[in-house]
Amino acid sequence: MRDEVWSAERGGPATLDGVPVRGSERDDLATAMVATGFGYDADVRRVQAEVVAGLLPHVRDIRRFGSAALDLAWTAAGRYDAYFERGVHHWDVAAGALLCECAGLEVRDLAPLPPSEGGWVVGPAGLLDRLVPLLG
Repeated sequence: MRDEVWSAERGGPATLDGVPVRGSERDDLATAMVATGFGYDADVRRVQAEVVAGLLPHVRDIRRFGSAALDLAWTAAGRYDAYFERGVHHWDVAAGALLCECAGLEVRDLAPLPPSEGGWVVGPAGLLDRLVPLLG
């Protein structure tokens, strides 16, 4: 879509078009750009909307691109400071999670929030320590 090639190998760097990338090192929640996604089921989206409404006053802004894989790639490159989403499948996030790990970010499990299944949250460790408690 943007003519970009992302690559990562466990233990190696995350790269964009062959150039190493690093994730954000931000730990200030108030200036953080956070990405997320939303499920298709109305009951799930209702709970997700409540989480986002509670989070929005604490961060710089929230973005929704629509692809967990691309959100994670952009987080690995520092375009977003953090990403979270519940109800995603392993095949949606496996490659992006590896990119993020190789870019120096933490990948943590996110507990279920019924009716949503569990998920993932990704970002710099100090930022995640502040972000996770706000995610329900």
